[in-house]
Parts: sequence; C-alpha cells; structure tokens
Amino acid sequence: MSIITALQPQKRNKERVNVHVDGRYAFSVHLSVAIGLAVGQEVTDELRSAINEEESLAAARVAAERYLSYRPRSVAESRRHLEGKGYPESIVEMVVNQLVSRGLLDDQAFARFWVEQRETFKPRSARALRAELAQKGVSRQVVDDAVADQDDLDSARAAARQRLYRLESLAEDAFRLQLGRALQRRGFGYGTVKTVVGELWEEVRAGRDELEES
Repeated sequence: MSIITALQPQKRNKERVNVHVDGRYAFSVHLSVAIGLAVGQEVTDELRSAINEEESLAAARVAAERYLSYRPRSVAESRRHLEGKGYPESIVEMVVNQLVSRGLLDDQAFARFWVEQRETFKPRSARALRAELAQKGVSRQVVDDAVADQDDLDSARAAARQRLYRLESLAEDAFRLQLGRALQRRGFGYGTVKTVVGELWEEVRAGRDELEES
C-alpha cells in the first residue's frame, strides 16, 4: 500500500505541487489538483486515474485562459484551440463549460467586441462582419444582434477617410479607382462605394479649389 507522505509547493513554479509517496518524490500536480490530496491518503489505481484526468483538465484550463489573455475569443475558437492541442473531447467540453459559467467565454460579448474593434480600426460592411463572425463559429442570431445597428454608409465613410491622406493627391480617375477598390475589399456594395467615393472626391476637389484661390 502506497501512502502520500508530503505535499510540497515548488519553489520555481507556485502553480505546481510535488507529491511524495512513501517518503520519496513521486510526481507533481497542478495546485488545483493538489487541493484534493492529503498527507496519509492511499494512492490507489483509482486515485492515479482521477489525478491524471484532473491534471489534463487543469492543463487545458491553463491553455484556454492563456489563449483568452490575448483578446476575447468565441466559444468555437476556444474549442478548436484546445482540440488542436490534442485534449480529448470530454476535457475540452468541461473546460469550455467552466469558462462559459465564469463569464470568460461569451459569444454575445465577443461579437460586440469584434464589431466595435472593426469600426474603430478597420471599418467594413455588415456583410463582411457577418462573414467574419460566422467563420469564428458565432451563431446567426448572435451575429444578427451584433450588426443590427451597423450603417454601411457611415462605416464606408470612416474606412475611406482612413485612406484619404494617401490618395488625395491623385488625379480623379486614379482616386476613384483606388478608393473604390479599397472599399470593395472591405465588403461594401456598389451603391455604397459609389456614393462615398463621390462624396470624398468632391471634398478633395473643393479643398484644391480653395488652395488655388488663396
């Protein structure tokens, strides 16, 4: 019969605990796993199996939280990330469900974040936003809610102004062509592109007229 004789936190990694069995170091576990162990506890096959599962769960949780630390993610993105690291489906589902219950995974919040970031830094059409969010596994209803207030004309104007300083010195044909193509790449339709390009060209032309008159 093997008995746990000591549980010692690691000095270099405070998230790991060394487990000693029968007076000797046997293995280490994540802090969250060590909480369920005690000195004097018998190390049975069932306990080892439970420890292995809890270790896998803890490692998957750490991997998921690290993945989320860079930016918000969708549920599907997080699931694919863990699956790509080789965690079994049962562990992946447990971790994803835990993160959802803790509010760290929320597709509605993620979709709002994605739309807001795009509007701030890279405005694009509602159609393009729908495609991006769908690619990230967000449900259609959540996508619909996230883009419900999007106005393609306003977004196209914002996108066009981000490029204006690079194009305002061009001749009219080149200006219209390059700005139009840039807006089309952002997913804006013909009517929206034509309207916005026309507005911006008139603004550029008026600015040139003022310079010539001054």
